[in-house]
Amino acid sequence: MSRTEPPTLTGHFLIAMPRLAEPPFSRGVALLCQHSEEGAVGLLVNQLSQYRFGDVLAQMKLECNDLELADAPVLIGGPVQQERGFVLHREPGHWESSYRINAAWSVTTSRDILVAMAAGEGPRQAIMALGYAGWDAGQLEQELMANAWLTAEACERVVFDTPLEDRWSAAAGLVGVDPMQLTGYAGHA
Repeated sequence: MSRTEPPTLTGHFLIAMPRLAEPPFSRGVALLCQHSEEGAVGLLVNQLSQYRFGDVLAQMKLECNDLELADAPVLIGGPVQQERGFVLHREPGHWESSYRINAAWSVTTSRDILVAMAAGEGPRQAIMALGYAGWDAGQLEQELMANAWLTAEACERVVFDTPLEDRWSAAAGLVGVDPMQLTGYAGHA
């Protein structure tokens, strides 16, 4: 008798419902990097931090001559370990500390990706976030049952081509929902 694996939301968006009002999750969109029976880890992809990419590079004593890259926003990835940087990207690359989320997405935490990006040799599409969001075993499932989140398969267009302030509604639109029409309470039959 084979044991079936429980369903996973790895590589999916979590889209905050209006009732989820506490920062940084209010109107948040998180890309789940890992989801299993042990819990879940994700990165918010639409919450702006006070930093720019050039600030992070300067802190690490790296130079960047690409003014557009230096001015790129750094996001708040979540409330856990906000001093730690995460680069969410599409191309897998050969980085020292990289985790392959699925066939489409990777997240890297090592300095070598920042060195490559500063030199114009990093992934073509990437965002940097400080911190991450984490859920203990069963916690995310409880939040989903309480209708705190919508889910949708992650979409690169939302992450890389949609302005930060529009990512929440664009992600909800992936499942045909206008988030402004949603109520702040759950109904169960």
